[in-house]
Amino acid sequence: MFTRRRLLAASAASVFAPAIVSSAASAQGGSAWPTKPVRMIVPYPPGGGTDALGRIIGNHLSKMWGHQVVIENRSGAGSNLGTEAAARAEPDGYTFLFCTGSLAINPFLYKSLAYDPLRDLTPITILTEYPTLLVVPITSPVKSVAELIDLAKKKPGMTFGSSGNGGSTHLSGELFVRTAGIQMTHVPYRGAGQAINDLIPGRIDMMFNTIGSLLGHVRNGTIRGLAVSSRERFFTVPELPSVHESGLPGFQVVGWYGFAAPAKTPAAIVAKINADTLTAMRDPEVKGRIEALGLGIVGSTPEQMTARIKSDMAVWEPIIRAANIVL
Repeated sequence: MFTRRRLLAASAASVFAPAIVSSAASAQGGSAWPTKPVRMIVPYPPGGGTDALGRIIGNHLSKMWGHQVVIENRSGAGSNLGTEAAARAEPDGYTFLFCTGSLAINPFLYKSLAYDPLRDLTPITILTEYPTLLVVPITSPVKSVAELIDLAKKKPGMTFGSSGNGGSTHLSGELFVRTAGIQMTHVPYRGAGQAINDLIPGRIDMMFNTIGSLLGHVRNGTIRGLAVSSRERFFTVPELPSVHESGLPGFQVVGWYGFAAPAKTPAAIVAKINADTLTAMRDPEVKGRIEALGLGIVGSTPEQMTARIKSDMAVWEPIIRAANIVL
């Protein structure tokens, strides 16, 4: 089961913390870092779950550092505006980016980007992970993933909805139909709410979306949950199997949130942000608030985050090309 995962490399971070602080100080010309407020760019609007996670961790880092972590919301263009601003910022340690798995998607989704996520950003850590839910209308005859695949093979013209073209819910659906070897028509909406409103009465046949937006409907019986998109069951919905275990071996879609800095940010500062962030997420209050958002805590090394971005790119590039999705 996908449970509350223990932070990776936490013990190593605590062992080397004094050396990291010392190195960070020398990297800043002999003065301890930080000596002034630090800016966290969040490339999404204020008030959503993404923004909430950034503020939870940012507030705790402010206490640890003795200087405010200032949240700067720069939304637009599918997170590209804020990400570009972070990539172009001075690499002095006083700007870092709250980022998502879109770093592995947007290079293939958009005709042109003003930044390269692997060249222009330095990964710090993957903070958390989360799967999506695969759901159908409560009136659907489908009770399992295997039944959904079987019905789609027998009944041409079935549809899947999403919160918009090129988003993670759209790509999850595209990956599902291609992995299952079925054909379904994508119906994009302007937001998850509109898609859910059409799913409930059966105007679309299925959709993937976040646990937070769907779980209430599943538990009150207006929508039927079939599975979670992670390879293992997820701690917030242990009663639901994974797609992998219930009819489509190998299927996995897991979103993530993370921190990155402009390229060429001093390595010692990157290491300190990483170590302090892992410490913050171990705090019982912070941990509880994060898990209340339906997120599984990870806490990776920068190297693990780089590897994750590359592996996600290997998954999404062929899906985006095959579906001819261009924004």
